[in-house]
Amino acid sequence: MTAQTRKSSNFKQFGQVLTGLPMRIVILAICFLWTLPTAGLLISSFRPAADLQTTGWWTTLLHPFEMSQWTVENYVDVLTSANMETAFLNSFLVTLPSVVIPITIAAFAAYAFAWLQFPGRNFLFALVIGLMVVPLHMSLIPMLRVYTSLNLNGTFLGVWLAHTGFGLPLAIYLLYGYISSLPKEIIESAQIDGASPMATFIRLVLPLSVPAIASFAIFQFLWVWNDLLVALVFLGTSRNSVVMTAQLASLIGDRGQDWHILTAGAFITMIVPLIIFFSLQRYFVRGLTAGSVKG
Repeated sequence: MTAQTRKSSNFKQFGQVLTGLPMRIVILAICFLWTLPTAGLLISSFRPAADLQTTGWWTTLLHPFEMSQWTVENYVDVLTSANMETAFLNSFLVTLPSVVIPITIAAFAAYAFAWLQFPGRNFLFALVIGLMVVPLHMSLIPMLRVYTSLNLNGTFLGVWLAHTGFGLPLAIYLLYGYISSLPKEIIESAQIDGASPMATFIRLVLPLSVPAIASFAIFQFLWVWNDLLVALVFLGTSRNSVVMTAQLASLIGDRGQDWHILTAGAFITMIVPLIIFFSLQRYFVRGLTAGSVKG
């Protein structure tokens, strides 16, 4: 490589750095602004209630090593509150089936819409896409009337079916985008070898669709775990069926006077979703973007 060629290459690299610099600054600024409320919440969760009501969380940064301004009392209050263990287990009991059931149904439906020919396929797929824009609140009262007639109010089966219905259109849409982008040669080779549609789905399509399934699993888990409205409407707040979000809402008092407890409770409820996200995050972007540019 001649000196002139090296000089041209270095100049090109310097130009690329300058071109990308504004974008990096913007991304760092967005990350900072996005993280700032979470940092404030974390700091507030370790502050005494009296300090929380008189000064802002940023005042602790002036004297961060002054131990009198830190306490774990908020976490102790949350963890030792009555019925918290039952609420934690109930959240798992609601969330896990509410993730598995829509994924199972949506995987079959997405495969059928993508690779099988049957009458009304395009109409049914358009109907599924249309259901994505229906607000959840519109269906609460009709569903409650049906649940009342079937004695499903206040049961785990009722809330599983509700979350399945609300999450199914998005699940089918996401999985369809991924499954329809699989190479056609793979499906055709399985058909030539005599594989049935079910065998093709189980042995080929399902293993290849793990990134898309993991992406939706993250979405659905976060939605159901943090849900309060659907749990209150279809499950209620009885001692044996209350979930974490409803239990935390009851801890802050009728007038919200104990809101300092909510800061610690928020971080306790964040632990499980963070574990799920970081364990599946390698599939997240890949599952969302695959098939997104297909016409």
